[in-house]
Amino acid sequence: MSSNDGGGLMSSAGLVRYFDAEDRNTIRIDPRTIVAFGAMFGFLVLILNTF
Repeated sequence: MSSNDGGGLMSSAGLVRYFDAEDRNTIRIDPRTIVAFGAMFGFLVLILNTF
């Protein structure tokens, strides 16, 4: 076995801090809005394919 068995957890600690950080300057979009726009876009494509 390697003497560096616990290295995986320590190497991912920076990524956890990066993704857990809240930035107040970013655009916040509700996930339901993304799903609704995707469904509307898919419906539009289906309608345009019928013509």
